Amino acid sequence: MDNRLRDLVEGAVHTPGDERYEAERLPWNRLIDPRPAVVVEAASPGDVRAALLVAREHGMPFAVQSTGHGTLVPADGGVLVKTTPMASVRVDPERRTARAQAGAIWSDVIAAAAPYGLAPVSGTPAIGITGYTLGGGTGWLSRLHGYAADNLLSADVVTAEGQCLTVSAEAHPDLFWALRGGGGNFAVVTALEFRLHPVGEVHAGMALFPIERAADTLARYREWALSEPDELNTSVIVMRGPGSGWTLAVRAFRAGGDGRALESLLEVAGPALGGGFAAMSFAEAATAFGGPPPPPMAVLQHLDLLEEVSDEAIETIVKSADEPLTAIEVRHWGGAMARPAPDAGPVGHRQAPFSVIATSVLDGSREREEVAERQRAVARALRPHATGGSFLNFLTDPGLTATAYSAADFARLGEVKRAWDPDNVLGHTHNIAPA
Repeated sequence: MDNRLRDLVEGAVHTPGDERYEAERLPWNRLIDPRPAVVVEAASPGDVRAALLVAREHGMPFAVQSTGHGTLVPADGGVLVKTTPMASVRVDPERRTARAQAGAIWSDVIAAAAPYGLAPVSGTPAIGITGYTLGGGTGWLSRLHGYAADNLLSADVVTAEGQCLTVSAEAHPDLFWALRGGGGNFAVVTALEFRLHPVGEVHAGMALFPIERAADTLARYREWALSEPDELNTSVIVMRGPGSGWTLAVRAFRAGGDGRALESLLEVAGPALGGGFAAMSFAEAATAFGGPPPPPMAVLQHLDLLEEVSDEAIETIVKSADEPLTAIEVRHWGGAMARPAPDAGPVGHRQAPFSVIATSVLDGSREREEVAERQRAVARALRPHATGGSFLNFLTDPGLTATAYSAADFARLGEVKRAWDPDNVLGHTHNIAPA
């Protein structure tokens, strides 16, 4: 089978024992340790199609990854397609659009758009554009311009049957709708076309404060955030500091303007211990927020959505700032994310104004189950104050996939899945089974 693939595809093919197999089989998020039978580095949509058809012919699991940040289900014994070699980006400054292949990462797009004063609704620079967009994609411009999925104009795909199509609002609109938030369940994306937005100078940064100010700052934030302008995107984080202690952080990004809107929030946080806010370009801000690309690691995340940040929720958050968690972030959503177009995709729970995201990095010093149980304990404590909804990009538990959608949208996604992938060939992800 692997020899046949080598004959069919232009890209490299790796099997157990090959020099590159160990490196190419692993995702960035080391929660899993997959052992595919073969890894195909796709150099073209034709390579993707060939690998998919060979997997189907042999009844083997099939999976796709770019950077592997969102890879949570191992394709053990299957065919794993890496889209990393397909990474070209082309910007049309007149139309304010970009067309990027599936293996591109956001730093590629940001760099290509910056000379024209344009920027995408992007994630951390080192993250791949495709999984981020298919999972919804919330970034620093989202309160102003919506989710990344809202800005998708078309997608080149290989269907589960091996057809190569371009889908959009006009061509195969049911599949296009599902791609804008439904994850990688419905087709293998080989390229995306999306809107870019004019962005000049931004005011951005993060300031650190004593952890003792966390409760009072969160109490101010829950009221202050509801009146922040759409140009401003903020969060308050309790996180493990450079040493073993915990600290409070206020993170903010404003497209235009200055930092005066933050003053009434920062005065409650007290004198800063470090960090701060400054004017910079969008590209500089993206680099500052993202930092150097982090090495591969095992990361657990849990997200709850809140209608309000109650006193009890604040108490739970502050008490949860402890080992083995790495950080707990309260983020304000809303803005354009809560104003979807009539034909918007299935990104769910748009009206919830706040989220709480608990993150743990498994550094080897603790057993994984101990950390997972701590995450579950935080979720149980927050559950009485949460909506029960979630957001796909922040879920590391595939068992919670349905919580990312409304009941109606989840049912509709199942119908689209039945139409385009009735055999669930593309289910090695946050799986949405055929209806």
